[in-house]
Amino acid sequence: MESKDVHSPSYYIKKRLYNNKPAMFGLFFIIVAHIIAILGYSIMPDNTPNADDGANLIKKQAPGFSAKFIKKHKNRVVEDVNFFTMMIEGRENPYTIEPVDSFYFKGDSIYYREFNERVWERELTLSYIDVWYAGPTYKLFKDSSANHRLTADSSFYVDANEVVHGFSKKSLNETFLKKNVESRTYMLGTDKRGRDMLSRLLFGTRISLSIGFISVIISLVVGITFGAIGGFFGGLVDRTLMWFLTVTWSIPGIMLVIAISLALQSKGIWVAFVAVGLTMWVEVARVVRGQILAIKEKQFVEAARALGIGSWRIIFYHILPNIVGPMIVIATSNFASAILIESGLSFLGLGVQPPMPSWGMMVSEGYQSNWSDGGWYLVFFPSICISMLVLAFNLFGNGLRDAYDPQTATKW
Repeated sequence: MESKDVHSPSYYIKKRLYNNKPAMFGLFFIIVAHIIAILGYSIMPDNTPNADDGANLIKKQAPGFSAKFIKKHKNRVVEDVNFFTMMIEGRENPYTIEPVDSFYFKGDSIYYREFNERVWERELTLSYIDVWYAGPTYKLFKDSSANHRLTADSSFYVDANEVVHGFSKKSLNETFLKKNVESRTYMLGTDKRGRDMLSRLLFGTRISLSIGFISVIISLVVGITFGAIGGFFGGLVDRTLMWFLTVTWSIPGIMLVIAISLALQSKGIWVAFVAVGLTMWVEVARVVRGQILAIKEKQFVEAARALGIGSWRIIFYHILPNIVGPMIVIATSNFASAILIESGLSFLGLGVQPPMPSWGMMVSEGYQSNWSDGGWYLVFFPSICISMLVLAFNLFGNGLRDAYDPQTATKW
């Protein structure tokens, strides 16, 4: 007689999930999004905090736009950071950028034409561009009114660390061309403030996933608590909680979020965490209540009661572990909902606040900037990001639902 291999339920769950190609596509996209969110600033063309390094002269430039920049030292010391700090928090740019069409040297000055300017009208001395205006003037010569000095063929200046440097004019020009002139290409164009769209979209991935994760955690904690209490104890407790759930369920989600935001009298990412999380717990509570109502009459629960085990221990150690599958499915679904709600909040100006980039806020800024007038990409790119990430979570959530359903017969 031929024997059959016996496998655990988890084996068949994994098999059904792995055979679901749309779900695997969604999982792959989610993994890629998480990698982007974790690496953060280290893979962004603009790794300044919030990808906020821009110039108004190049605002709303189309994808593929390139420009040449003169980099001018800031008038203060900018501390460098290690790789891991940069990956999490970004690195401040020690320079301010000036987009130019062309420039040339003449004497102790550099003449340049601003981006899209037709008239030569502005000049900067080499010392202004290459010197940190922070050193004490007496380092050069007594009673000086400047921290740099030019001779016939040399230039001396004091940097922010009070160190005197000297260059010949020729080497100063060469150093300037090497360190203070840069060309950039903006693959996805620039926004209304001249900031790199690609960098802000990449950082927006971290914002969306962070809000989704924290919001789902909040909704699970609140929903499981209320659902477990109502489902297990029943009676007046259950009826009271169900009334409260029904009332909360009847309020439109976005209106509830707005009310919570106004009640907290604040805006920003942490308010978005709380507001979004407190709008999704109702569905979790209903599912948990229904599952516990079906399980609490099982023999293993009756046996636990007969042994004198407390109600809370039965709930958390015997019942909840048996409904992990439905909780994973609903958590995945709520993740997609959280991203949509956060995008809507940011679009209305109640979520993440500038300059922190959020996809919803980027859509709002693009819409307000007359996106139909050559700026279609300001709305298109963040909208695609929102749609693709929500689609990925929905596909993966549907795959999990089918995988945990033993009666599913879908083949992919």
